[in-house]
Amino acid sequence: MSHYNPQTSVSLERSRLVGMMLGCVTYGVYFLLTVQAVTALLQRPRQGQEIANNRRTLLYYTLITFALETISFSCNARYTEMIWIDLRGAPGGPVALIHNAMEYPVNFLAICCGYIAEWLMQALLLYRCFAVWNWTKHVVIPMAAIYIAMIGVAIIALVRAGTEAQFYSINATFIYLAIQVAHTMLYTILVAKRLLSIRYQMKQALVEYDSSTYDTIILMVVESAVIYVVFIVVYIVAFAVHSNSLTTLCFLSIVQVQGITQLFIIIRVARGRAMTNDWSTRITAAPTTLAFAGAVSIAAEGANVARAATPEQDSIESYSVSMKSAEV
Repeated sequence: MSHYNPQTSVSLERSRLVGMMLGCVTYGVYFLLTVQAVTALLQRPRQGQEIANNRRTLLYYTLITFALETISFSCNARYTEMIWIDLRGAPGGPVALIHNAMEYPVNFLAICCGYIAEWLMQALLLYRCFAVWNWTKHVVIPMAAIYIAMIGVAIIALVRAGTEAQFYSINATFIYLAIQVAHTMLYTILVAKRLLSIRYQMKQALVEYDSSTYDTIILMVVESAVIYVVFIVVYIVAFAVHSNSLTTLCFLSIVQVQGITQLFIIIRVARGRAMTNDWSTRITAAPTTLAFAGAVSIAAEGANVARAATPEQDSIESYSVSMKSAEV
């Protein structure tokens, strides 16, 4: 009587199970934050006006990315069930099923939805960066090129994933992750540099200027980027050294972590809109010899541009960026 002996790799099987449990935790956090974000975005301003268009856009963005991440998470959960229940008698056992996950359409759907959600999240970062820099060409062109390259490499990875069983052996996936890190870090550096420059100009123009709002915005941008970058760097290192156990552990939560970091900003900005009015009042009331000639709104970041000038001198352009800057 012959006996079937499946392949055994306790660490790989454990990482899949623990990774799915971690994914459940991150998805739970992501779900709660999504509810909070939707609630905050649906609230009308205190003055009774209708919900602003930028809030509607963010609401649609939040719901679409949530739907995509829910599909991705559900597919991963379903395949985890298949590994130890539906297909437990498959040749090679759970180890073979984990290695050859792309042979099953449910995993391909999970990756596709996860990638599209990531593209939308990176697009939001891209739009914020362009708005802060007022659509300056030397920022728009390279950042847009990186974004297009990221999508192109991701499509190559998806095509290869559809024809190869070993997802962790696809080099395009590693390149895609590296471009994501580069894109996120460049966004953080560019936005922080721009806001620091604006803050410096305002402090030069107004002696008693309160820069706390700039500090808060910069802190939000950096915090959200650091959390995601650290997580994805661990994922990249594991992928590069072919540590399938650690790669599997990170893979099942990477999209939710990115979504969580962006929702933190959306929620804080949506709930802190009242702070913007107070802050703007403080700026207007600050004693200064400069006469504010007008204001220009950078719609995407909610940045209000004030042009200050004296009759004898050329106009000096200074900026006051409100807490809305991370919202759009």
